[in-house]
Amino acid sequence: MNKFLSIALLLFIGLTTNAQDKKAKVLLDEVTAKIKSYKNITIDFKYTLNNAKENINQDSKGNVVLEGNKYVLNFMGVTKIYDGKKTYTIVPEDEEVTISSVNDSDEKAITPSKMLTFFNSGYKFTWDILQDIKGRKIQYIKLTPTNSKDQRKEILLGIDVQTKTIYNLIEIGKNGTKTTLTVNSFKTNQPLSKNQFTFVASKYPNYYINKLD
Repeated sequence: MNKFLSIALLLFIGLTTNAQDKKAKVLLDEVTAKIKSYKNITIDFKYTLNNAKENINQDSKGNVVLEGNKYVLNFMGVTKIYDGKKTYTIVPEDEEVTISSVNDSDEKAITPSKMLTFFNSGYKFTWDILQDIKGRKIQYIKLTPTNSKDQRKEILLGIDVQTKTIYNLIEIGKNGTKTTLTVNSFKTNQPLSKNQFTFVASKYPNYYINKLD
């Protein structure tokens, strides 16, 4: 009888886990569909890095404007513009602009636009905790990289249950480093300038232009 109960319990746990994984997949698909439905997205975010062993605690803020695969990212004093063909990295501190080509079809190429849907490949996902954060129901999905060489142990993706948008992303490294990206403001379909994703060299007359290709 005990053996039968053990088998039944293992079967029940297996079925429950499978059902939760399916729930996680459904929610992630809803987030992806929602992201792709917008013409453009403007995000203000906070980035936190912690490593207790190394006594590292860093906070930074940034913002990004996305339209299709194009983007303008401002983070840690650096501006990155991607016009669909080339990336322009503008560093005011060094008065330098680096221009490089990006193959957007390259699956390994990481861009801000892909960061909103990165979870669609390369991860196992499981249903995690539900938290109430300032009146918002945030459902967490745990993502585990399938590549054993990945230096990340796991990622917790917090999703607003009502809006189906990403609230935060908590990345835990195998070395104990924890990084958290929290979305402070999420706006969609904003009126953008025609030159929003265009690099205008005349704005940087004294900058060194470094063309990598």
